[in-house]
Amino acid sequence: MDRTNGIHHDGVMKSKHRFIGSQPIVSDRIRNIDGGFSFIPHRFLRDGFWETLTTHELLLYFLLVLVGDRNGVSFYGCDVLCSLLSMDMGMYIFSRNGLIDKDLIAFDGRRFQVLSLPPNPTSNSPQPLRTDEDFEREDPATIRLLIHESLGGALRKKEP
Repeated sequence: MDRTNGIHHDGVMKSKHRFIGSQPIVSDRIRNIDGGFSFIPHRFLRDGFWETLTTHELLLYFLLVLVGDRNGVSFYGCDVLCSLLSMDMGMYIFSRNGLIDKDLIAFDGRRFQVLSLPPNPTSNSPQPLRTDEDFEREDPATIRLLIHESLGGALRKKEP
């Protein structure tokens, strides 16, 4: 058995309870890259990034991965993201800022970039638009929320 990756020399993975073959379950439905660039490295789960994110942060992160180009850049605006995620503006901003604080995405007020994973889940390298003042000055979603709140309301998606 190769101790570095848990694979027996016969190509079968060994778990605590049973052997798991590497053969696909449905051989005519094997995934392949077909025009998209989305991927999430196994480190995301193995190194603990998954467990540091809230459910809403995970949803936003995965959507940004799906819609990003080969450099991880996407132009989806807050309205589209909120609609696709069934998320109100406040939760979107909270989730977006959480991903920025965790050094997983960058945002310049118009575009997102899903970043390569930092060395560990607690790494916080400086990113654009990190402070409340940055967001209040440059981020259309934060500005919009502040305007609506100042007018006595908040942008929230109506529940059915």
